[in-house]
Amino acid sequence: MKQTARSTDTSAAPRLDGQLCFALYTATHRMTRAYRPLLEALGLTYVQYLVMLVLWEQAPRSVGELGEALFLDSGTLTPLLKRMEKNELVSRRRDVDDERRVLIELTANGDQLRDKAQGVSDDVLCRIDMTREEATALRRDIMELVKRIDEHDDAAY
Repeated sequence: MKQTARSTDTSAAPRLDGQLCFALYTATHRMTRAYRPLLEALGLTYVQYLVMLVLWEQAPRSVGELGEALFLDSGTLTPLLKRMEKNELVSRRRDVDDERRVLIELTANGDQLRDKAQGVSDDVLCRIDMTREEATALRRDIMELVKRIDEHDDAAY
């Protein structure tokens, strides 16, 4: 088993600036803020953009599948999807094979938005002066962290 990092100074209180969780929390907020003006130009919030990314990969998707992909519960997704339906980006319909399932499909407007959103990620990288290679390496490291957390968390998602 790998030796874990432990402080030998038990009298020192934990410091905010020394916490990995706070660094990740701060980076998440800053990244969302970097996306905001680009997504506002498309009429999307950050979470709506994530929903669209999932649907652009494969549609239709059930509400449950969207929730699993984005780590969101139906209580969060349902009002979000209703707003997106009102904005004519998606449509909701019952699954003919299982009436309990609601399927989310892209509308023509939602599908057309894909082309407009094509350069958003690259634009964000330019805004934060990061190369694709740096972003790929950082994403790989973050996903390794997620994997480790999931492996050691009894309540993993």
